[in-house]
Amino acid sequence: MTLELNRLKLGIVPLMDAAPIVVAKERGFFAEQGLDVDISREPSWANIRDKVAVGALDGAQMLAPMPLSMSLGLGAIREPVITGLALNLGGNTITLSAALCHRLLAQGGLTGAALKQVIADDKLAGRPALAFAMVYPFSTHNYELRFWLAAAGIDPDRDVRLTVVPPPQMIGHMSAGNIAGFCVGEPWGSLAASMDLGTIVATSDSIFAGRLEKVLGVTRAWADSHPETHNALIKAVLAAASWCEANRGETADIMAQPAYVNVPRETARAALTGPQAPHFSAHCANFPWRSQAMWYLTQMQRWGQLSHSVDLRRIAEEVYRPDLFRLAALELGLPVPLIDHKSEGGHAQPWILDKATAPIAMGPDLMLGGVRFDPAPGSETPAQPEHAEGLS
Repeated sequence: MTLELNRLKLGIVPLMDAAPIVVAKERGFFAEQGLDVDISREPSWANIRDKVAVGALDGAQMLAPMPLSMSLGLGAIREPVITGLALNLGGNTITLSAALCHRLLAQGGLTGAALKQVIADDKLAGRPALAFAMVYPFSTHNYELRFWLAAAGIDPDRDVRLTVVPPPQMIGHMSAGNIAGFCVGEPWGSLAASMDLGTIVATSDSIFAGRLEKVLGVTRAWADSHPETHNALIKAVLAAASWCEANRGETADIMAQPAYVNVPRETARAALTGPQAPHFSAHCANFPWRSQAMWYLTQMQRWGQLSHSVDLRRIAEEVYRPDLFRLAALELGLPVPLIDHKSEGGHAQPWILDKATAPIAMGPDLMLGGVRFDPAPGSETPAQPEHAEGLS
């Protein structure tokens, strides 16, 4: 027996890619689906994890790898979590402090060779390793930052020090000199640049274009208990995501409010219109691709977070639920993919997904160093990039 709900509490972290959830409330998309939603602004991803796990939140904006790590029991809590909807593609930046950029330019420019030389100089001088911040151990940001460093020939576990800092605190830590750089979602990279605290040297699109960034996560138990409410929730956020894509200026103004991200409007608008801006619905941004879930799992394995004996395909199928997306999207009259997996990293230009109920325009999906990921059964995980000269 199911007990449907019409009043929900959803969690967000103050980032621009929470926009589909926020806009669903502010523009009435939740109300259209018969939902009364309270939004709780949480200070960190650990708060999101804990509150969803114990039922203090019905669901939340989550990092794309978070439902996977929570379901596997990686970290402090084990709780099966699923996602039937992605919130956006990309939207992160890697930003280096002004002090580090000054040192790199003295070595010849913002290049991998310059960063390696700075690290080598620090080791010879006995100085502490440079600290780089990301937002959560099982995060898109951790894997992007590691991917980017490794591509420059830098060992993320030996040559630098990685530390966890909640997104809203990145600016303060960089200003205080505690970190030499960070990987975080917008608008915090743009804000650091506008304050002359740092320089954006890489974006999600330059590391892995077309990568799922945030998802709508709920516990499996909650979804099983409230299937109609869950379907209505997905439909409302999906409709809001389309509105965000088409109305970036107004979306930025909504997100800039103190209740949400609390930044100047011009900063919010820059974050949604610049080269680092996320996609909210374009390029099939809301479909929970199981191939990308598998890619995240391979990154967990690569960096020693997950055993190589785990059945990646099974976990991806349990946690990422394109069947739930299709149910909601078809009720809204939207085209949907007819496949759950796709090869990642092979498109330098826009392309058309024809394995769908109607053709869907897709964007580039290149990875740094020319890496490709093929999730087909029996295929091997491709080699990771060993070196790439440019940082941007």
